[in-house]
Amino acid sequence: MSPKLRFKVFASRLLRYFFQGLLILAPIGITALTLYWAFVTIDNLIPKELIPTDAGYGFLRYKGVGFVIVLVLIILVGYLSSSFIIGRIFDLFDHLLERTPFIKYIYTSIKDVFDAFVGEKKKFDHPVLVQIYGVDVYELGFITQTDVSNFGLEGYMAVYVPHAYAITGKVFMVPKDKVKPLTDISAGEAMKFAVSGGVTNI
Repeated sequence: MSPKLRFKVFASRLLRYFFQGLLILAPIGITALTLYWAFVTIDNLIPKELIPTDAGYGFLRYKGVGFVIVLVLIILVGYLSSSFIIGRIFDLFDHLLERTPFIKYIYTSIKDVFDAFVGEKKKFDHPVLVQIYGVDVYELGFITQTDVSNFGLEGYMAVYVPHAYAITGKVFMVPKDKVKPLTDISAGEAMKFAVSGGVTNI
């Protein structure tokens, strides 16, 4: 084997090993960076520069203490909201924000998004196949409203179709006979399949 051909074989193997290593390390690295970003963001919600160091509160400046405090605060609010009296106070505050001009649009939009994913009124738990662009072409989506007659569309429903490799999507108003419910896969599997561009096995 000539030196030139030997070099090509070596370079080809080196390139193949590089991409194999990339396939292994990239998902791990991106996951680790995402978790680290979430940790640092939550940890920095408590401004370290406002914490006095000469009053016995210096330990609050350590990395991770802010993260723990925020988690404890979230759990505490969740616990207090389950009680009748304090729960009514939270409801009154919620009602106030929903009635405040301008603020209500921001607050209700964010609240509805969180409710759709983790609230008691989860919206993305009904995966369907929906015909939008053609008779034999299906989109994978999720029913968000079973009745959109308030838009003047009788016999229609709202279906959210997520985009692949993104956190965005589109809402379509389609006739109910164009929607085919999926009963053999979970909502999480359907979302993962749609967001991954169909490369994830179900």
